[in-house]
Amino acid sequence: MRIIVCVKPVPDPSRFDKLRLDPETLLLRRDEVPPVINPLDRNALEAAFELKARFKGAVTALTMAAPNAEEQLREALALGCDRACLLTDPAFAGADTLATARCLRAAMRKLGAFDLVLCGGHSADGSTGQVGPQLAELLGIPDITHVLRVSVSGRRLRAHCRLEGGQAVCETTLPALITLDHEANAPGLTPMTGLRGALKKKIACWSAKDLGLDAKTVGLAGSPTRMLNIFTPPSRRKGEILQGSASEVASDLIGRLRRDALIDGGAR
Repeated sequence: MRIIVCVKPVPDPSRFDKLRLDPETLLLRRDEVPPVINPLDRNALEAAFELKARFKGAVTALTMAAPNAEEQLREALALGCDRACLLTDPAFAGADTLATARCLRAAMRKLGAFDLVLCGGHSADGSTGQVGPQLAELLGIPDITHVLRVSVSGRRLRAHCRLEGGQAVCETTLPALITLDHEANAPGLTPMTGLRGALKKKIACWSAKDLGLDAKTVGLAGSPTRMLNIFTPPSRRKGEILQGSASEVASDLIGRLRRDALIDGGAR
């Protein structure tokens, strides 16, 4: 089975409080917080390794990012990927989800035939959940989102998916694309022995020219969506902190609620 996993370096979620926006471009200042593999992409990697163990084959990690993303790709290799590919070019900067999907599609065509594409359900820094479905549309293959469990028999894939208020079982034929939620599995830790081996592997690096892409169709130039403004809405409510012991605060609060007719003032 030939599997491609799309991974994205994102600012470390544990340090999101340090993130800032560039005041001119309104893009995240990614150089101020160290990147890590997007958490849900680790679930996608784990699912790929489980399928690889069951059906043999190979797993390729693919990302579009800055040159320093080699570190995250080497971690993916250490975890169990057989090869890795980095799409990096100044022309890719500022890409929205559609421009990103265009680059990933071009890379997959260059990589050759595949059976399955796995993605995290959404990225920790964008949380749109759009890249996977857009990529599937561009590739002309079916996609299943919010997957919790997946099985493959022959050329048929069955996935248990999370829905609002329940679950559904979906089936499709390969090749296909699925996106994983965090409940799908428990990603493993990166083995030290794997890291040593990953340092010896070559990572393919491709630019827009290597992929045969027009610079006008990628990056900020090829993005139909733009961040025009971001602001914190003004608060229209005034807050007040009640002082005193627990019983005094409770009595004061109940008195205020009764005064404003928010609770019944009668005896119980």
